[in-house]
Amino acid sequence: MRTALIAAAVTMAATGAVAAPEAYTLDSSHSQVMFTYEHLGYSTTHNMLAGWEGEIMFDADDPAASSVDVSIPLASFYTGWEKRFEHLMGPDFFDAKDGDMINFKSTAIEVTGDDEAIITGDLTMNGITKSVQLEAELNQHGQHPMAGKDWLGFDAETTIKRSDFGVGAFAPNISDELDVEISIEAGKAE
Repeated sequence: MRTALIAAAVTMAATGAVAAPEAYTLDSSHSQVMFTYEHLGYSTTHNMLAGWEGEIMFDADDPAASSVDVSIPLASFYTGWEKRFEHLMGPDFFDAKDGDMINFKSTAIEVTGDDEAIITGDLTMNGITKSVQLEAELNQHGQHPMAGKDWLGFDAETTIKRSDFGVGAFAPNISDELDVEISIEAGKAE
C-alpha cells in the first residue's frame, strides 16, 4: 500500500497534476464596496464604489496560496448627492483627476476557518499605500447557473482611517474611521 501511495505521488508530481491557482476575473456588475462614517454625531452616512477591475488567483485546494489584485475607479463613487460627490473629489479630500484608481494587492492570506481568511494587502488610495487586513468569507464557489462557468463570491470587511490616506478633513467631527464592507463576484478567466 505504501509503495502505491509513493508511486501515485511521484506520478502526480511528474505529470504536473498538482493543483495551482486559477485566474478569475472580477464581475464589475456584481462587485461593490460600501463604507460608512458618522456625521457630526447626528447620522451615519453610507457611500458606495463600484466598477471593480482585476483578478483573483484562486487555489481551491490551498486557499492560502491564492492572491488578489484589484482596482476600482475613484469616479465610481456614489454618494446619493451630487454636491457631496463634488466635495469629496475636490481639494478638501481627494483632489481627484480623471482615471484615479483605488488599488488593493494582497501580500498574504491566512486561512482562519472552512470558508474564512484574513487577507493582508497593500491598499493604495490618494497616492498613499498602507497595509490593511480584510476579514474575508467565501460565500460560494461553483458553476454559475447563467454564465455556465466556474464562479466565486466573497464578502469582506475592514476598518480604515481615512487620515492615513490624506483624506482626513474635518476629523474628528466627521469620523476618521470608515467601516468598509466589500462584496465581489468573479468568473473563471477565459
